[in-house]
Amino acid sequence: MNQYFLLKSLHIFGAVIFLGNIIVTAVWKALADRTGNPAIVAYAQRLVTITDFAFTGVGAALIAITGPLMAEQFGGIGATKWVTWGVRMFVASGLIWVFILIPVQIMQARMARTFATQSAIPSQYRRLSSIWNVAGAVATLLPLANLYFMVFKPA
Repeated sequence: MNQYFLLKSLHIFGAVIFLGNIIVTAVWKALADRTGNPAIVAYAQRLVTITDFAFTGVGAALIAITGPLMAEQFGGIGATKWVTWGVRMFVASGLIWVFILIPVQIMQARMARTFATQSAIPSQYRRLSSIWNVAGAVATLLPLANLYFMVFKPA
C-alpha cells in the first residue's frame, strides 16, 4: 500500500473518531445536565473524561501525526493556504481544549464525584457547564470548518 494512502486512512480515521466524539459527547452531556439528576449528571461527567481520553485524544494524536506527514505531498505546512488554515484551526481548537475545556472538565469531574449521591447539583457546576458549552462549541466549529478545507482544498 502506498504510504500516502496509509497516512490518509489513519488521518481520516482520526478525524472520524475525533469529530464523532466531540459532537456526541457535547450532545449527551447537555442532555444529562438538563435532567438535573445528580446521579445522571455525575455519570455523564465521568464518561466525558473517559471518552475524551479514549477517542478525542487518540483522534487528535492521529491527526497531529499524520497531517504534517501528508502535508509534505503539498509542499509542507506553510506551502498551501488550505493546509496552513487547517493547521491553524486545529491548533486553535487544541488550545481551547488544553487551556479551557480540560481544566473545566477536571473541576466538574471532582465536583460530580461529591454530588453524585446528593440531592442537588451545585451552582458552580452549572456555571462551569456554561463555560464548557461555549468553549466547546467554538472548539467543535473549528474542526468542522477544518473539514471543509481538508476536503475541498480551496486555493
